[in-house]
Amino acid sequence: MLVDVTTPQNLDERFRDAVSAMQPPASGRAPGEPVRDGTALTAETALQLFDAQLTSRHLDLAARWLRSFNEGFYTIGSSGHEGNAAVAAAVRSDDPALLHYRSAGFFCARAAAASSIEDAARDVLRGVVASAHEPIAGGRHKVFGRADLSIVPTTSTVASHLPRAVGVAFGITRAPALRGVGSPWPADAIVVASVGDASVNHATALAAMNTAGWHDHRGERLPLLFVCEDNGLGISVPSPAGWVAETLRTRPGLRYTAADGCDLAETFDAARDAAAYVRDQRRPAVLHLSMVRLMGHAGADAEVAYRSSDDIARDRARDPLVGTARLIVEAGLVKPDEVIDRYDEIGWQVRKIAEEVLGEPKLATATEVAGPLAPRRPVRAARTVADTAARATGASAAARTAAFGGKLPEQGGPLTLAQTLNAALTDALAAMPGTLLFGEDVARKGGVYGVTKNLLDRFGPERVFDTLLDETSLLGLGLGAGLTRSRSESKDIPSGILPIPEIQYLAYLHNAEDQLRGEAATLSFFSSGAFRNPMVVRVAGLAYQQNFGGHFHNDNSVAVLRDVPGLVLAVPARPADAAPMLRSCLAAAATDGSLCVFLEPIALYHTRDLYEQGDNEWLAPYAPPADWPAGHVPIGRARTYPVGSAQDLTVLTYGNGLRMSLRVAAQLAEQGYGSRVVDLRWLSPLPTADLVRESAATGRVLIVDEGRRSGGVGEGILAALVDGGFVGAARRIASADSLIPLGPAAQHVLIGEDAITQGAHALLAR
Repeated sequence: MLVDVTTPQNLDERFRDAVSAMQPPASGRAPGEPVRDGTALTAETALQLFDAQLTSRHLDLAARWLRSFNEGFYTIGSSGHEGNAAVAAAVRSDDPALLHYRSAGFFCARAAAASSIEDAARDVLRGVVASAHEPIAGGRHKVFGRADLSIVPTTSTVASHLPRAVGVAFGITRAPALRGVGSPWPADAIVVASVGDASVNHATALAAMNTAGWHDHRGERLPLLFVCEDNGLGISVPSPAGWVAETLRTRPGLRYTAADGCDLAETFDAARDAAAYVRDQRRPAVLHLSMVRLMGHAGADAEVAYRSSDDIARDRARDPLVGTARLIVEAGLVKPDEVIDRYDEIGWQVRKIAEEVLGEPKLATATEVAGPLAPRRPVRAARTVADTAARATGASAAARTAAFGGKLPEQGGPLTLAQTLNAALTDALAAMPGTLLFGEDVARKGGVYGVTKNLLDRFGPERVFDTLLDETSLLGLGLGAGLTRSRSESKDIPSGILPIPEIQYLAYLHNAEDQLRGEAATLSFFSSGAFRNPMVVRVAGLAYQQNFGGHFHNDNSVAVLRDVPGLVLAVPARPADAAPMLRSCLAAAATDGSLCVFLEPIALYHTRDLYEQGDNEWLAPYAPPADWPAGHVPIGRARTYPVGSAQDLTVLTYGNGLRMSLRVAAQLAEQGYGSRVVDLRWLSPLPTADLVRESAATGRVLIVDEGRRSGGVGEGILAALVDGGFVGAARRIASADSLIPLGPAAQHVLIGEDAITQGAHALLAR
């Protein structure tokens, strides 16, 4: 029945009726006294938090009012969760917080302490109306976040921010142990991460809590407080009675505390105790707050369709605003009519601010919308590479020599791709004290393919370490730790942590790709660049491994990476390019906060020959630091290999396709046909200008894409050629739309030299 629906008017009337019926005591408590016996919450703080709670409630009412005439675009509210304001009071203002979308009370309490209730309301309402003046996301989404309040914005993706929260706690702990590495947060800070009860069942939540417990079990301290705001519902699906408490209470390594989240004093005491434990012991904990959800999941949600009238009435009876009003009235701090006056005053202020932000401008162009996604400062990145080279040949020369054990890589013979990457990683760790290298089997084993061999011995377990076997947590660790760097803007090379996580195989990335898509790619977007994700993710991938097959270890699917806005996708095929490309990615991460995926072709790791056995043509000498500036490879620039006259055919390719294409081009040259083989090197952003120029030079283009035909790189290349005005002949060969089978059967679904030769002759015959 309609009468059972909790509407804004219904909630307002019930609050007024409940407060009007309250009876104040004969005498009241002083501001510095406990608001009631047995609590640490003072009367003064209770009054301040009540203002934050009232603001949060009126923000929900204002959002629904704005939505009623299509000027508000977000109505997922915090009504019933206002008790989380007490959590804000129980922790410090410099403790980084990653907030659930119903944590408006926390946001208002922290913002009000720093400035005013009015400023807090204006921030939130600007997000509701998508104002371009909104201080964190700039009108791109309604999020809780402000860099000056140490509140990191999070998206609505279920629990996806929790692995990052683990990483932030890790970064706070690890930064002081690294020479010359700074952090935006104090060494004794703790991380607060709130989440809903239904979300604790999500794989990302389980991964984050498991990782926190895993580190604790190993004796590695993570100062992290998970706050579960439990209203018993996931939209329309109820959490089974007792399930949330049971699953949280039994998590290894997490201290469990529970409280009534509708009781401000009880919530404050429990949060204060949990925060003190985390801060003093530097160990993780979970605070489980029992709350209610008022007015449904969002503005359009008719909860009467899936909840009984008794359930809705029970929630209304636990309204936290009524509970706090009763607390302060019974403490003699205010009279009932004064509570209602304060409620109306804040309501008037919020409505006035809502009317003001209505007229503020919205984002007006695609350029404005996408502006914070991926800033590119190639000149600055090139200077960073040059500065690193100067240090390596100057003051840091002795340290570099020591890192290599006295024998520098440029003093030896030509190197394979794996050896080159090992040397380049050594140089990166030696030159940048905040650089961390981690993943599965990267430390003691030195990597499955030996790429990280000896790095643990060279730099120690503080810099090079193995993680648990979970890609979601591995990426979250990097995303969170990298935030120690993202706010350090005072130097050309910020001093924070620069993570280099390794995903052991490309196929293993797909279960965790939301950490790149939903978290990494959105952070800069939803914070207008105030927070960024400086990180270089190394991934061993692609196909063509000999004697070791199957799609778990041979994966040619890169579409998901090319589709992530702002992500840089690098594929080094030759040793000569590998080190410069890695340095470019690291420089972009350090200077621009770029998120880079460095996709390393497994089958080429130990390749030595190009045309015939023993020619060593695939090897390359390692460039000394003095040559790094001249050999710099900017992001988004291809490399062309002229073969013969280079006038008859252009081959566009990458990865394993480069080696096969060069071999075919040599055969074509013997037949009198000249080719120019173009190594894309960068799959995102594509080197469009180079592709169009090299294609126009011959008028015939063969695209050699070792990825799948549907959703592969070749489709993007064709589109880039068309958009660039190419009018010649083009042909594409690509691998089949299939997973890669074990053994020789792989040859039936992957492109080979025969297919490239046939494609080339088909074009040359035109």
